[in-house]
Amino acid sequence: MNKVKLLNIASARSGDKNDICNIGVMANSAEDYGILLEHLTADKVKAHFGDLIKGEVIRYEWASIEALNFVCHQALDGGGSRSMRMDTLGKNFSSHLLRLELEV
Repeated sequence: MNKVKLLNIASARSGDKNDICNIGVMANSAEDYGILLEHLTADKVKAHFGDLIKGEVIRYEWASIEALNFVCHQALDGGGSRSMRMDTLGKNFSSHLLRLELEV
């Protein structure tokens, strides 16, 4: 198996809604979207973030734009106005996810 960093096959954006972080991952090509569909699971995303995500991670597929959307519950330590974290709005979650290595 080969390893590929997510940042080499996709781009990402993230943000918040209270204590939920949303991470959109957009493939660079149709071939890369196939890799994302097969290898970038909700379980892998949750494991990559470790203790930062306390709740469920749900993956949504958006085939028409070759993208995945991950909704991460209990990911922001209570949300923007409650959290003492540096990134209370989840903006850095996308950069962190792009560092994930996938075995393909």
